[in-house]
Amino acid sequence: MQSLYEEPKSAHVIVVANEKGGSGKSTISMHLIVALLNAGQTVVSIDLDARQGSLTRYVENRRRTKVKVPGSMLSLPEHFAVGRGEGQRIAEREAAEFGFFADVLEKVQRRSDFLVIDTPATDSYLMQLAHSMADTLISPMNDSYVDFDVLGRVDPVTGETVEIGQYGKLVREAARKRRLIDGRLTDWVVLRNRLTQFDSHNKRKIHASLKALTLQLGFRLHEGLSERVVFRELFPLGLTALDPLDEAMLGREPSFSHLAARHEIRALLADLRLPIDEKGKRRAEARETWARSHTEPLEQHDIFVN
Repeated sequence: MQSLYEEPKSAHVIVVANEKGGSGKSTISMHLIVALLNAGQTVVSIDLDARQGSLTRYVENRRRTKVKVPGSMLSLPEHFAVGRGEGQRIAEREAAEFGFFADVLEKVQRRSDFLVIDTPATDSYLMQLAHSMADTLISPMNDSYVDFDVLGRVDPVTGETVEIGQYGKLVREAARKRRLIDGRLTDWVVLRNRLTQFDSHNKRKIHASLKALTLQLGFRLHEGLSERVVFRELFPLGLTALDPLDEAMLGREPSFSHLAARHEIRALLADLRLPIDEKGKRRAEARETWARSHTEPLEQHDIFVN
């Protein structure tokens, strides 16, 4: 089977993954996509979760809102959904999925600034492949020991990690292969998601367990994103907390919770330290200036700033 590393890729690959379902991967992916688009970057999004397809539906919802709300200026990524391979044997299905995935990468990785890959909550062939490509790996987890279990198993009395979990082993092995193939390192960020607004004994225990596990698995810890209904409310509209939310877009005035969610997402983006270039920033500034004025069309040289 051919290698995906025969030629250096120009795009920075962001993989959003966790073997535990319901951790908020698609919501995080969409916010990253919009943040990068708003920063003037060219973004390709890839949904590897053929069964759920949450990111694909998120992008479709956003496209419909863009049509329904004139002048909304909602940016959209170039999006691909990798379907499930067909065949009698597992090897046949994996080969079909790899073929489609490789074709997508060949088309886009040399002409985009970022690839954002949303993965299924299963240990599949494509999930492992995506991990081995990641420049930045983001693993959101809900604030519970049920989610922690995929990273590490803890002693119920002492709270110490006594064994690395299956997902922790998967990431560690993928990072090892990545170093052997091209010598590059993966910046792994574990994101505490859906945090409660109040302090608790459980919250402090999980924080301590994660901090101890950073030394064993080599991830950075970001905490985090609060439990907010607004994230679920924005999904049907394809919107994010980073969009210019108003009554025309939402059907009502934005609340303080929308502003707080935006602040948390921006803090996450700052912590990720993604390589957003100056050319992209100038493109974003040109588009924003035009959007505010609405007096003249955006010229091609304004879009492709040298």
